[in-house]
Amino acid sequence: MMHLSQCYFIAVISAFLSWILIYILLPMLRRRLLDQPNARSSHLLPIPRGGGLVFVLVASVASALALFLRSTTASSSLPLIVAPLLALPLALVGFLDDLHNLYASWRFGVQLATGIVVTLMSPLLTSSLGLFSFLALVIAVTAIINFTNFMDGLDGLVAGCMSVVLIAAAIQLSAPWPIWSLVGALMGFLFLNWSPAKVFMGDVGSTFLGAVFAVLVLQAATWPEASGLLLVATPLLCDAFLCVSRRMFAGQRVFQAHRLHLFQRLHQAGWPHHRVSSLYISATAVLAVALLAGGWLWVMGLAAFELFVGVWLDQRIAVPFKVASARP
Repeated sequence: MMHLSQCYFIAVISAFLSWILIYILLPMLRRRLLDQPNARSSHLLPIPRGGGLVFVLVASVASALALFLRSTTASSSLPLIVAPLLALPLALVGFLDDLHNLYASWRFGVQLATGIVVTLMSPLLTSSLGLFSFLALVIAVTAIINFTNFMDGLDGLVAGCMSVVLIAAAIQLSAPWPIWSLVGALMGFLFLNWSPAKVFMGDVGSTFLGAVFAVLVLQAATWPEASGLLLVATPLLCDAFLCVSRRMFAGQRVFQAHRLHLFQRLHQAGWPHHRVSSLYISATAVLAVALLAGGWLWVMGLAAFELFVGVWLDQRIAVPFKVASARP
């Protein structure tokens, strides 16, 4: 197993590589994947999307190299080593979707296949779990993938929160160096994704991150540990879950583009990108520290408190859900 300082060094090198790759790819992204603002956008100027390709490439190459040099990571579980490769089909479909707007059924089919593979590789899947539990885990994986994608709507939000989540998971699980390579590459991307963003990650990045996170959660040794890892992402996942639930009860089309997430309504209320993103990242960091310092019970308690704060922000600060729903 590599020393933690070596993992940090790999993360720094990966951040530098990611930063260089972004500058190499930016001209192509500006030509082929320019995101034009519309009524539901949070940005005012055209911004290239698809930048998540850089951390997908860095992490996938690291994963393939680690798999080839398996003897140096023999103490690590295979799913943790190949987590970026398991998520690679989603990244490919996400990139094609960024380019050509694929049918939703195609995207969901790949998500479902990924969910099945990830669940089958989980040590939590024991003979005591029936078919219903297996299907519930597969659906949970697809939900994490989609919720992560839904939340990618503000400068630095998903990249910042997922950087914290992946660091906490890597430390908790003693993850091999490809996971640290992803952490570094994602933070390198964050330099240009922070407000004012020069590039967006696009579906190629957000679905990839959601899938890798799902792999890490399901590689926990126990259900309480898996629950703790999942709860670290409470600011992202609960916002998405509650927004989807409210839209369903309101009779809205869940997969139609909108501006109804709490983070979007805080932005509509006058909060700048960096303030909203910093709030979510800070809340995620508090949960990460709680997990590493006190375990899953601490995370559960703080997650409940943060959920209460989110409700207060929803009711007192953000543009009301009904008002935002009535806007074009």
